[in-house]
Amino acid sequence: MAEHDFRYTLLNPAHTLNECRALAPGRYQVTGTGGSIQTGDTLLVTLKGSRDLCLRLDVEKVRHLINPPGQWMAVARGPAFRELAILNWQVDCDGCGARLDFEFAVDAALGDKARAPAAEARIAELGWRNDAGRHLCPNCQEDQA
Repeated sequence: MAEHDFRYTLLNPAHTLNECRALAPGRYQVTGTGGSIQTGDTLLVTLKGSRDLCLRLDVEKVRHLINPPGQWMAVARGPAFRELAILNWQVDCDGCGARLDFEFAVDAALGDKARAPAAEARIAELGWRNDAGRHLCPNCQEDQA
């Protein structure tokens, strides 16, 4: 079980993602070239319209194509979005005033009530902490420790 990085930032023509489309919420069809993809592997793919968000997809089955050489098509499991929205928010550190400008993905079909939990989850991924309503950057967390 290997992890294959197909994010846009890599730009490697021998290791390219051609298409990633949703078949149903949580199921994706991915076509690419290179990487020796196998069942059980993990694919990292950039979310369309995002600067730095990516999906982590678990390959359920893969079919290696004869023509063109090295191309494959996989069916994978990942986050279930009925209506994907990518939002930009900012948060300021209550310790030092540093500002975090970040993107996060949310299922827009869940409405506005899903935005805050999705934003807090993304802030935590980026190393920030929400301490009783106070946001703390990684530097201020070290100072308190």
